[in-house]
Amino acid sequence: MAESSHLPPLAWLRTFEACARHLNFTAAGEELGLTQAAVSQHIRNLEAELGAALFTRQRRGVELTAEAGAYLPHIQGVFRALARSTTELFGRRGGQTVDLRCPISFALLWLAPRVPAFAAAFPQIRLALSTVHVPADYADDRDGFDIRFGIGAFEGRDSHRLTWERLVPAAAPALLGGLPDLRHWTRLPLLSVAGGREMWPDWFARAGIGAPGRPALVFDSFVVALEAAKAGAGVVLASRPLADATLAEGLLRSLSDIELAGERGHFVTSPAGRALAPHEQAVLDWILHEARPRA
Repeated sequence: MAESSHLPPLAWLRTFEACARHLNFTAAGEELGLTQAAVSQHIRNLEAELGAALFTRQRRGVELTAEAGAYLPHIQGVFRALARSTTELFGRRGGQTVDLRCPISFALLWLAPRVPAFAAAFPQIRLALSTVHVPADYADDRDGFDIRFGIGAFEGRDSHRLTWERLVPAAAPALLGGLPDLRHWTRLPLLSVAGGREMWPDWFARAGIGAPGRPALVFDSFVVALEAAKAGAGVVLASRPLADATLAEGLLRSLSDIELAGERGHFVTSPAGRALAPHEQAVLDWILHEARPRA
């Protein structure tokens, strides 16, 4: 008997996958355009075909059985591979699409200036860029590239380092004009980034200077804090290399030769162990090339 004869119908498997994600037959039916009765029938048929129960019914939905929980990753992997192959072979005759997700600060300060060069180098590749704001935005499983900030250990992801973060205090020249001596810059308002990016205490400790107090303004992303500093709102702890262009253009002035450096930085990541398609590998190689230090 041919091996394919043992496979349940694709429609049943698709219904099972949707039900397993939603843990709700009604929600799965809405996604698939099926009635709840049709969804239930597909699941009953599949359970009969496999000879095993896949769900246990609860008051507000369903739960996966142990067998279904073990089966689900295989089904999802097959669907992802099928979708990827279909897209590569038939879906976009005019080119290929690469999904790239990254922090908004990285997108605006590092990636956006390089987009014209990318478009010129790869006219056949469509780059689908989306931005994230908090680490929880990375929680969903996906096949595309992620730019992540950290030390390089990201569960379930292969990673390649792009940057080493170096932090230096900087302010707009107009703001500094009112100081009798630049050494008094610590009297100016300090701008900070919320969460794990709040590094002022570490910088002052590295410089051997007593911290002047809590930052006056706190922002939820580095790029917004940088824009506020350019407008003269205060002193920002500029993250290099993201802020290098701003410093080079004179929009901000570095206030110290002391930089706070560590192991953290930006990494380009992809699902662990997944072979990249040729156009994906081309994009990865381009990103890594752009991240190399210039002589």
